Amino acid sequence: MRRVGILLAQRLRRDWLQLTLWILGTMALALAGLNGTATTYGNDQERTTLLATVMANPVILLFRGLPSGPDESAFMVFLLLPFLVMMAAFMSTFLAVRHTRGDEEAGRLELVAATTAGRTLPTVATIVHGVLANAILGVLVAAAFLSGGSPTEGSLLAGFTAACGGLTYLGFALLSAQLMRTSRGANSLAVWVLVVTYFIAGIGNAVGTPSDDLTHMESSWLTWLSPFGWAENTRAFDENLWWPALLCLAAFVVFAGAALALQTVRDLGGSIVAERHGRSAARPALSSTTALVTRLAAGSTIGWMAGAFFAGALSTSLGSVVNEMGSDNPAVADMLRALSAEADLEQAVVVVFFTMVGLLAACAAVQTVARARQEEAHGTAEPVLATPVQRVRWLADFVVIGFIAIVLTCAAAFVGAWTGSARSANGASLTQDAFVAAAGQVVAASVFLVLTAVIFTIAPRWTIPLGWTLVTAAIVFGLFGPLLGLPEWVTNLSPFSVAPVPSGDEVDLRGMWWLLLTVGVGAAASLTLMQRRELASAG
Repeated sequence: MRRVGILLAQRLRRDWLQLTLWILGTMALALAGLNGTATTYGNDQERTTLLATVMANPVILLFRGLPSGPDESAFMVFLLLPFLVMMAAFMSTFLAVRHTRGDEEAGRLELVAATTAGRTLPTVATIVHGVLANAILGVLVAAAFLSGGSPTEGSLLAGFTAACGGLTYLGFALLSAQLMRTSRGANSLAVWVLVVTYFIAGIGNAVGTPSDDLTHMESSWLTWLSPFGWAENTRAFDENLWWPALLCLAAFVVFAGAALALQTVRDLGGSIVAERHGRSAARPALSSTTALVTRLAAGSTIGWMAGAFFAGALSTSLGSVVNEMGSDNPAVADMLRALSAEADLEQAVVVVFFTMVGLLAACAAVQTVARARQEEAHGTAEPVLATPVQRVRWLADFVVIGFIAIVLTCAAAFVGAWTGSARSANGASLTQDAFVAAAGQVVAASVFLVLTAVIFTIAPRWTIPLGWTLVTAAIVFGLFGPLLGLPEWVTNLSPFSVAPVPSGDEVDLRGMWWLLLTVGVGAAASLTLMQRRELASAG
């Protein structure tokens, strides 16, 4: 136990700031949700009307939870529980990979394994570390509900569910670290499983069976294939079912046990999934650093483009449906107008979905610049910079390819929007709106590109955690700020909220000039600072 305690203390010293940001951010989301629900959906009638609208168009359930009645607290759980679980899941995923495959890549695990701790105790310490982090997150989420006057049992269940959901993905990330050869591969596998299971739960809810009074939805069997579905079926503040959350705990135990078992049968530095062998000689197309960065970023960029195409197609194909819903239900119209600041509902739908596209483009950009940090930490940047390649040119390649990834992601969304508008009576107008919204999100996403590059030059070890934290905070402020009742100045801190958008037959530039100034200054600053920065090893 003493050895585990020493390893746990070392992890807490390394992670205290990151975990504090994740945990307090999740608690703040719950607190803001309570205030926003009371402000935006102030009475049972408004909430009942909106739930009936959701039943009429189940596609909304792809991006929300499981309806469990019009009670204020239950309605808030419907709106936000998937995102509380998602934040716990991301926190747990990065924590697990950082202290297992990440330490193994950096050579730290080999040094620890040479002591009496061996190879297994560091993983055990990581498990304890992750359990403690999720337990604190769950307690604070429950406290947030209780502070808003929510019933005790439902509050405790909501916090317990968020913690258990995070533990499920902690376990899978530990398993992913055993399967994949690199921390990049382990994180990618874990995150893609997280995203896929999120949409599986949403689709399962969308094809479920609504109740006669249109206030509850019975999940289909598909939902039960996803930890998000298990969490949502606890139905906090309604039926208060604890056993679905126990499924999350059971999955955690299975995944963590499998990770420990696999660790005992593989070599240090090896993996269960064999690493793909490269060519003995590079092709001429890889004769430059630009080509090398393109090769590194290609796979992830294609993934973000696929998600953006789907979002773009929904933005125009759902326009007429939402327009009809808004005509029958003013609550839906008010919700969309609050999110987009647009009077026309079809235009508002395009703006809302392209805000999500901006998020995907920003993720593509941050991930590209984060690869520069990974290359540096893994020691593969050093051989490249030992050649006549200058470090400014090297970073500039990551920034340029990151910008291209942004443009391609937004372009894929525009193509999706054009495809989705083919059957619409005003398809040409919607396509034009999509083009304007896509161009605006290119500018917004570029802000995160240059901010991550600046962080890379002045605090390289914080590149990955701070880059992703900025994106997470911006999407919470930008996409959920109006629904959560946040002040307008707080919402406008997000570049997504002030990006240019279509407004009637014109273009509302909003904060475009400030965004462009930030992009220009950030790009210049990152490249200037890179001239004097030394390479920083993993730490």
